[in-house]
Amino acid sequence: MAKLRAGIVGATGMVGQRFVTLLDNHPYFEITALAASARSAGKTYIEAVGERWKLEEPMPECVKNMTIFDASDIDAIKPHVDFVFCAVDMKKDEIRALEEAYAKKEIPVVSNNSAHRWTEDVPMLIPEINDGHAKIIESQKKRLGTKKGFISVKPNCSIQSYVPLITPLLDFEPTEIVVTTFQAISGAGKTFKDWPEILDNVIPYIGGEEEKSEQEPLKVWGKIRCGKIHNAKGPKITAQCIRVPASNGHLAAVYIRFKNKPSKEEILKRWKEFSGKPQELGLPHAPKQFITYFEEDNRPQTALDRMIEGGMGISAGRLREDSVYDYKFIGLSHNTLRGAAGGAVLSAELLYREGYLG
Repeated sequence: MAKLRAGIVGATGMVGQRFVTLLDNHPYFEITALAASARSAGKTYIEAVGERWKLEEPMPECVKNMTIFDASDIDAIKPHVDFVFCAVDMKKDEIRALEEAYAKKEIPVVSNNSAHRWTEDVPMLIPEINDGHAKIIESQKKRLGTKKGFISVKPNCSIQSYVPLITPLLDFEPTEIVVTTFQAISGAGKTFKDWPEILDNVIPYIGGEEEKSEQEPLKVWGKIRCGKIHNAKGPKITAQCIRVPASNGHLAAVYIRFKNKPSKEEILKRWKEFSGKPQELGLPHAPKQFITYFEEDNRPQTALDRMIEGGMGISAGRLREDSVYDYKFIGLSHNTLRGAAGGAVLSAELLYREGYLG
């Protein structure tokens, strides 16, 4: 079967670069269009990115000499793509308008951006957790007046380090969660080269992250009713988000209280056995073991464990009873793989296999 033609809108930024590497030799998709701002349009990809290539992996040969489109010139891009990934750096209202414009031109959009996360008929997917939310796409297409154009988004990278660990425990009815995330600089699109002031430093504020960390899990755990995704009513979540001098990887310290407290053994069993539709379908970027628990007191560690399962797995450790809450534990995820481009690619793989793409 022929591969679907994938465009990358916002291809020159860090997440766009990650999309490029993940889609190189992908079994379902091939890169057929790269788009960015007007100042990059008309240049080859290697000319536009130049020394701003931020990843350890080399730039794939297949994209180096591709000419970049202006992201706003949808009519020029449309003949070359079956769908697009979107990771643009623009104001939220501009992103919302741009993504809807692509969808209304019958180009499905799989977005890394936050602009449409709270649109009630746009699924916000963590594919192992809420693959059923893809059904809302049919309602969205009716609203947009499209036959195949739609928007799907992924949640904030910060919640990937703890929401997958809480999800298998929801039937024990967690009531309160306190989480502090220690977030890598790549979450801000930075490297140590262009952000030297982060060295030997910790910044106790990341704009907008705490609100996202507290609210987005409730949509992920929500239910579809009457053509909309209705947020879960609980648990209550309070978060602090801190920028730390790590290149990649978001680590979370979590405290949790349950209505019906499980045993430690039951929690560990749930984590070990938890899987979802990506594992069932054998999707290319699905981790075989979604959650890995470390018995060592000093694990998971950001540098050692962020690449587990190719950066698509979730790590956990230090599960123990707490003197104030029922339990506390540590979670870890790779923020630009599982949390950003990799999560979007996995969502696209799911949407492809479920018949929403192509």
